[in-house]
Amino acid sequence: MTTDSRPTAADAPPTPDGPDTPTDPGTTHPATPHPAATVSYVYAISRAGSELDAKAAHLTGLEGGPLRTVTCGELTALVSSVPAGAYSEEGMRARLEDLSELEAVARTHHAVIEAAYATTAALPMRLATVYLDDARVRSMLHERRTDFGDLLAWLDGHIELGVKIYADPREAAGAPPAAPAPAPASAPVGSGRAYLQQRRAQRRQHRDAYRAAGAVAGTVPDRVSALARARVAHRPQQGELAAGPGENISNEAYLVPVERVAEFRQALAGLADDVPGVQVEITGPWAPYSFATPPTADAGT
Repeated sequence: MTTDSRPTAADAPPTPDGPDTPTDPGTTHPATPHPAATVSYVYAISRAGSELDAKAAHLTGLEGGPLRTVTCGELTALVSSVPAGAYSEEGMRARLEDLSELEAVARTHHAVIEAAYATTAALPMRLATVYLDDARVRSMLHERRTDFGDLLAWLDGHIELGVKIYADPREAAGAPPAAPAPAPASAPVGSGRAYLQQRRAQRRQHRDAYRAAGAVAGTVPDRVSALARARVAHRPQQGELAAGPGENISNEAYLVPVERVAEFRQALAGLADDVPGVQVEITGPWAPYSFATPPTADAGT
């Protein structure tokens, strides 16, 4: 669910939201690239005449290549050349199957965007946004000049903060419980009853921890509503992506004015201190990945 008042632009570029969506719908790939050919990889878009031109000369992009800016009218794109074969649709599909390769691409992509956003307002582009050449990049900037201009104006002076809520039933219980051993077939009836009681108690602990985490998560939007311009609810993270203790049950992003970041953090300070088994994590500040793409026409408020 997304709540905001940002300008709409149906064809604005998507943001980097993970390996399950690796390419921009407007991305252009050569059908049969020559092994020595290169294509233009776009990291971010900003206003022409900003400090990004000077910044680009000191940044390194994918494959260790230098960065440059491609300008059209009032917009400029941060670009580097990459091998066409490796960054074609087929090449990126192969990289998706190699987590170490994908991580290396994502880290460099993210580092370039963060460096750009530290200099000026910039729209992060989704991972593997590739065009045949710089001329195609200029054409894209011209076609989307109104959308990009509106989004840059809307995001200017803001950063993204993440708020994640975790439920940890073991911490709520006070200590990690020992795994109950199955009662032997010859055990007395009382042993089986004790085992069932222990299992029921564990289930209650889990249920109570998740309910408490849900209640804490429900209070976050109200606490920060006056401090954030927009909010996006992402899917909870799982596996290695969920770095916090327990299970991530809420994963939200907020667009916050730079001058109100400290207030935002203070508004959530101690939110779950007296709630055993619930942890609140605030991440960022980040470039506004979650807000560089406007909601689609059928998105809810």
